[in-house]
Amino acid sequence: MFHVVDTEIFDRPLLDELCRLTTVVRSVAKSRDGARFLQELLPTKRAMLYFTQPSTRTFLSMNNACHVLGVRTSEIRDPEVSSEVKGESFEDSIRTFSSYVDLIVMRTPEPGYAARAAVLMESIPRPIPIVNAGSGKDQHPTQALLDVYTLERSFENDGGIDGKTIGMMGDLKRGRTVRSLCRLVRHYQDVRLVFIAPDAFEMEPDIKAFLDANNVEYHETARLHDALPELDAIYVTRMQSEHDIDDESSAVNLAPFTIGSYELDLIKPSGVIMHPLPRGSEIHPDVDRDPRAVYWRQERNGMWMRVAIIAKLLGAAEAIDAGASQFP
Repeated sequence: MFHVVDTEIFDRPLLDELCRLTTVVRSVAKSRDGARFLQELLPTKRAMLYFTQPSTRTFLSMNNACHVLGVRTSEIRDPEVSSEVKGESFEDSIRTFSSYVDLIVMRTPEPGYAARAAVLMESIPRPIPIVNAGSGKDQHPTQALLDVYTLERSFENDGGIDGKTIGMMGDLKRGRTVRSLCRLVRHYQDVRLVFIAPDAFEMEPDIKAFLDANNVEYHETARLHDALPELDAIYVTRMQSEHDIDDESSAVNLAPFTIGSYELDLIKPSGVIMHPLPRGSEIHPDVDRDPRAVYWRQERNGMWMRVAIIAKLLGAAEAIDAGASQFP
């Protein structure tokens, strides 16, 4: 694992290893001495957070994950302050950044840019890891990893993700989080997916073809209330209106695709409600008080999973395992 650009590099052993390391890291960090131990692991390393697409959660999660390990960060969050506005190529900008840091974390409105940066790294004398923190409507691999970890933790006393029925609801056509998660669930046994969306925003054919090719069962419906009782988890997403071309989001009645008090009565007592956030009106705030709502825990899990990813990329994972026993 040198880059984290898409979900293709992950198999079940690596997913299990990252989930295990995430749990170890968060356990070590609970004590003051453990937190200090983590912070002293990578004090000479530097990371560039190159976020040219608006972000709150992913940026702060990545930034703080670096700080947990003692990695110093610099950032560009406005493309107008980059030399690209002077005509510098994307590749030249990335190569410039790589001269100063040991890791580049990228979030872009355009798909494929993280992959381009990773290809560039293969041709230079001092390659550094590239992490894709969101790439257009295409991929969001670190979000998918934290989602897998949240599901595994939620079902740790019930066999984990294997054998579960997972619903995905909302703007499935343009939601990169659900696209990436679909690609990871193929590594788990007997998982069944239920896509719940308006016709105009149903899951794209490429993901359905991918699931068919990997023998992952899925079902599509626009009837949320019929689907809810069979789900072990429902992954709710917002309407991706920033990708509108002709204001198509406002033309859809989203009322049938929301979770409120009535829907809570239909969800299994052991069920899990997830959301990558930010949310709109698709989950009523009253749902937050229900113990099955794990999206705020999901946010917290994200930082710890990203600590594990950075530790693996920058060579600190073995030191964490070796030192973990000091902090019971």
